[in-house]
Amino acid sequence: MADRQALDEVVTFTSDLIRIDTTNRGGGDCRERPAAEYAAARLAEAGLTPTLLERTPGRTNVVARIEGTDPSADALLLHGHLDVVPAEAADWSVHPFSGEIRDGVVWGRGAVDMKNMDAMILAVVRAWARQGVRPRRDVVIAFTVDEEASAEDGSGFLADRHAGLFEGCTEGVSESGAFTFHDGTGRQIYPVAAGERGTGWLKLTARGRAGHGSKVNRDNAVTRLAAAVARIGAHEWPLRLTPTVRAALTELAALYGFEADLDDVDATLEKLGPAARLVEATVRNSANPTMLDAGYKVNVIPGEAVAYVDGRYLPGGEDEFRTTLDRLTGPDVEWEFDHHEVALQAPVDSPTFARMRAAVEEFAPEGHVVPYCMSGGTDAKQFSRLGITGYGFAPLKLPEGFDYQALFHGVDERVPVEALHFGVRVLDRFLRTA
Repeated sequence: MADRQALDEVVTFTSDLIRIDTTNRGGGDCRERPAAEYAAARLAEAGLTPTLLERTPGRTNVVARIEGTDPSADALLLHGHLDVVPAEAADWSVHPFSGEIRDGVVWGRGAVDMKNMDAMILAVVRAWARQGVRPRRDVVIAFTVDEEASAEDGSGFLADRHAGLFEGCTEGVSESGAFTFHDGTGRQIYPVAAGERGTGWLKLTARGRAGHGSKVNRDNAVTRLAAAVARIGAHEWPLRLTPTVRAALTELAALYGFEADLDDVDATLEKLGPAARLVEATVRNSANPTMLDAGYKVNVIPGEAVAYVDGRYLPGGEDEFRTTLDRLTGPDVEWEFDHHEVALQAPVDSPTFARMRAAVEEFAPEGHVVPYCMSGGTDAKQFSRLGITGYGFAPLKLPEGFDYQALFHGVDERVPVEALHFGVRVLDRFLRTA
């Protein structure tokens, strides 16, 4: 079991990593090397030999391997990213890169996404070194960069150029799952991710005839683009249930004492009340317009207008997604993938999922573990190129009223110290049995 030093270290490491500003603004504007060096030093102190790898100077990944006791067993990948999304200090109660520990809570950007999990990994590995613990299967640890953008400098680079470091890995564990979801009625639900929607970030381009803003213009690029964007935003995507989502609906309905009606999913979601939030974003594909760019002066009709759309599709749903976008954009607007990654699905009846469930239930016996599919994506997409099946398991026991999902990329991101302690204990328990 994780010792007292591990519980202290996970708090210290979370705070220290938050203080290292690894803001990823996209387009290569990030430098994770100081955080990578910090993580590598902590691993080296535990007797491991970390490898530091860069595709772009300053964007440093860390990989290390712990040898297991059973050479015939498949290896497990344990990974976390070091970069974070931007934070506007003026909007926060504390400075987002202070790592302040106040009233039993660690504050700052990355506290839940995902420097907390990075710190848990470091704390567990170091506790094992002190106690002489070796896992059954090899555990490969990877701290990556660029997850909050394209992952080209991070997991994509590692999977494409350094596959040998992940030899034998068949399963991977990372964000985001096994956190407490309070439903408002006293139930505590712990969703463990066994799937991700695919990423389809789109660039839409409309072209027309440039001209004076006072003249009649039937070939207005802005008008064409606006019509397409409005159609996309108003589109009602049909239901599409994957095995993971079916399992989530079935288990949640049973928890609430009724049988899920998979022929009337909307009615089932309504019966689930607040717990529907865990599922509702993953019963359909989606496409949300997010950015517009057109023109340079109010009295000039531009010849080109551009929009960006955040598209997501379920496993098996990419063909439908493409066909629908062709129809919604119409003949006057072109679309292309600005960033494109696969959808993922992992079995919920696997021994690994059962061990994750058991680890949570040991330390939260009042909790109810259920599978779910992430609406977004993680580095598991890139590692899937190596045949690695990914799960989301970054355990946190959170108090009532602490909205974990709202704090992802949100203002005043923070994590309770006790949640970190719980996470270390559960992660340690799972990895010892994995």
